[in-house]
Amino acid sequence: MDVKNRIFLELRNRKPSDVKELVLDNCRSIEGRIEGLSDEFEELEFLSTINVGLLSVANLPKLNKLKKLELSDNRISGGLEVLAEKCPNLTHLNLSGNKIKDLGTIEPLKKLDSLRSLDLFNCEVTNLNDYRENVFRFLPQLTYLDGYDREDKEAPDSDTEAYLEGIDDEDEDDDVARIPAPCTFSAMCFLNNCIGVLGPGKIFRDVHAQTHERQFPMNLQTRTSLEMSAETRPEHP
Repeated sequence: MDVKNRIFLELRNRKPSDVKELVLDNCRSIEGRIEGLSDEFEELEFLSTINVGLLSVANLPKLNKLKKLELSDNRISGGLEVLAEKCPNLTHLNLSGNKIKDLGTIEPLKKLDSLRSLDLFNCEVTNLNDYRENVFRFLPQLTYLDGYDREDKEAPDSDTEAYLEGIDDEDEDDDVARIPAPCTFSAMCFLNNCIGVLGPGKIFRDVHAQTHERQFPMNLQTRTSLEMSAETRPEHP
């Protein structure tokens, strides 16, 4: 699936301005560019485009609220100066596994005043002498480079987790609204029937199944028949 179609599916009848997280990992970019994004995604805070074959971020739209940008495992070799214009409030940038060979390529990132964490792991630039010292010199606003600070202390996992949890908390009510109405009603009926037929222990295991049903809803009658068949199937020693 290409990036543009993936974005269409991710919207799920929402407006672009309602989206705060967008994950497009492992899709196909068109001619190495990001297609399908526009400045209508004005509330976007987290964008992940891992392994999509990007050659450039030149056509990235204006995303003023974007805080974290995942670009790892692509083929980007330059053109990073546009990030200061398009994503001025970035705090986390992951460029691991790209074609970045020299320090001059990342020097334009000094204009990202809020940039706190930068990852260049598995890029050729990391093989240069005094790589870490020079990056911190070019980008004095950085706190972490490749997961470690200037004193070689590892970045706490809570740093990223807290950021993502913040988005999850804000979107908690929205997530409920995103479940298609037929699936919600089906889930209620199914659980109600199972309380009397299957017992509470089985109910717990079916909660996870309801998440899968959001994308692949199963007919209630078919689902109940399958469950009843499983209960009546003779056990083999």
